[in-house]
Amino acid sequence: MALVMALLCLVVLTIAAAAIMMTLHVETNVAGHSHRGNQALDIAEAGVAEAMARIRSGDIPDNGNPRMVSQIFLAQGGQVPVLGPDSIALATAQRAGEWLKYSMPTQGQNVLTVSYKTDGSQSVIYRYDDTKDPPVQTDTGMPIFVITSTGRQGGDRCRVITEAIHKPFNANVKAAVAADKPIDFSGNSEVCGFNHRADTPPGVRGRPPDSPAGSLGPCTDWETSGGHLPGAWSTGTIDSHGSSSQHGTPSDVAPDQSGFYNGPWEAAGMGQQEFFTWIGQPLRTIPENPRGILYIDDNDIAQDQSGTFGLKNGDGEGLLYIDGDVTLNGNFTYEGLLYVEGDLHINGTCWILGALIVKGKTTIKIANGDCSVLYSSAAIEENISKYGGQIVTLSWREDH
Repeated sequence: MALVMALLCLVVLTIAAAAIMMTLHVETNVAGHSHRGNQALDIAEAGVAEAMARIRSGDIPDNGNPRMVSQIFLAQGGQVPVLGPDSIALATAQRAGEWLKYSMPTQGQNVLTVSYKTDGSQSVIYRYDDTKDPPVQTDTGMPIFVITSTGRQGGDRCRVITEAIHKPFNANVKAAVAADKPIDFSGNSEVCGFNHRADTPPGVRGRPPDSPAGSLGPCTDWETSGGHLPGAWSTGTIDSHGSSSQHGTPSDVAPDQSGFYNGPWEAAGMGQQEFFTWIGQPLRTIPENPRGILYIDDNDIAQDQSGTFGLKNGDGEGLLYIDGDVTLNGNFTYEGLLYVEGDLHINGTCWILGALIVKGKTTIKIANGDCSVLYSSAAIEENISKYGGQIVTLSWREDH
């Protein structure tokens, strides 16, 4: 009997020892898996950081195409796959030889990807506007980007899906056209202070019944439900001749006002020092296609109105601050905020979606050529934010 009991005790001890060893092995595996999983999460977040940097730099464009898909491959420049017409292929910006595995060298579900947040048909982009309820809707606000980053460490994988927007830019605008001198509208000039959508097509003009519709239809087809301003605002008189027209609310024009901007920083909703730090060093000439946050000056002395600049043709967007007189020739299209310290002369066709501010030296004559200015708070916000703002995270989640 004693021998039997001894054998039973030995069996029990053996089983217990085996159980302990198995438990230690499982715990070791779990700890290792947890550690690699945390590493994979950190790597995925690094991928999100690169995607945000590429959005901010413009490598990933904010072009309003709801079908746009940008993919960042774990490859060197010139070795990325060829994608379709609505897709953009980029090489990783990581330093060679130090690549974190948050993408792949070839197409697949683990490639770092950026797209717009859209409806199921990819025809409408969702936007974020914290003044709306709900803030996520399709009418106003900043377009929402969706970033999908998959981090890999050993056999572990962690996918992170982040929704982000450009940090909103809150401009201080008085009208579609504002000036610190009298304004004389003539010719075929048209200004409209009713708020328009950011995706209003270039060339849209005319607010019936007083103004004929443009070839792309009247601008009323692109108006939003609120946020309207006068068509023109001035500290002096506002005159209208010929077939020119001004529209807006609570009045079409607002003459003899007080409180013009002390400087462009007030229009940008900033302090003076903050503004000049933000806008950077001035350029001596206006780029052919002025895109970005641009300061044009001939002598580095702000607000002395000494420069004389010209722009023939061009397609621009963002914020264009010009310290001096400027003449726009040919066909010029701009989306955003244009601030001129000196006088403005227009020859040819000019179409601005956003707002035009002119301090001026003498009466502002918007006469020659064919000038249209449509106020758009969204065009100002979007086109300045994507060049001069930060990226803000709206949501973040892991997808296992």
